[in-house]
Amino acid sequence: MKTYKVKEIYYTIQGEGYHTGKPAIFCRFAGCNLWTGREEDRDNAICKFCDTDFWGTDGVNGGKYTKEELAKLVRGLYRGNDDPFVVCTGGEPALQLDKEMIDAFHSEGLKIAIETNGTIALKPGIDWICVSPKADTSIVVTKGHELKLVYPQLENEPYEYEHLDFDHYYLQPLDDENQAENIRECVQYCLQNPKWKLSLQTHKFIGID
Repeated sequence: MKTYKVKEIYYTIQGEGYHTGKPAIFCRFAGCNLWTGREEDRDNAICKFCDTDFWGTDGVNGGKYTKEELAKLVRGLYRGNDDPFVVCTGGEPALQLDKEMIDAFHSEGLKIAIETNGTIALKPGIDWICVSPKADTSIVVTKGHELKLVYPQLENEPYEYEHLDFDHYYLQPLDDENQAENIRECVQYCLQNPKWKLSLQTHKFIGID
């Protein structure tokens, strides 16, 4: 029987992008195609600035689940019946989020969002597609609802993505030792290029996951 490897699952407030402020279940699938998740491998990773722990299954509610088990657990964590929403993230959730899992989430009444690096084709049925491109990768997901670019990135400029078919374009300041300057650069870029909107990681400001 097929199982899905999940790092963690928890109920929270979406902290960034279009759905900032929305209650949601975050389902963090284990694994990524751009980095192993091990610190000793970071220097050789395609994406070197990732700030997420997606390796293993030892987080809150982490483990290996069948599609039915995972869908029921996620739905059970959502409080209330108004617009139950699951954000499938990672790592890279497209490695595991197949049509069977999508159907299982929908059977529990969940709306499905994905946060993906866009390098793996998505299965049909996902309700909200957010692509966050990384430098030195080839994007195959060229249409969706939200494109969210961490900025600045070496050799990864916002104008390179403006021809893609997305409803919303966000710049999100890179969270490193130069974050204050990165925020200023994002603000200035958005002011000069109004196609782009500013996305801040508000969950970090208010101290939640």
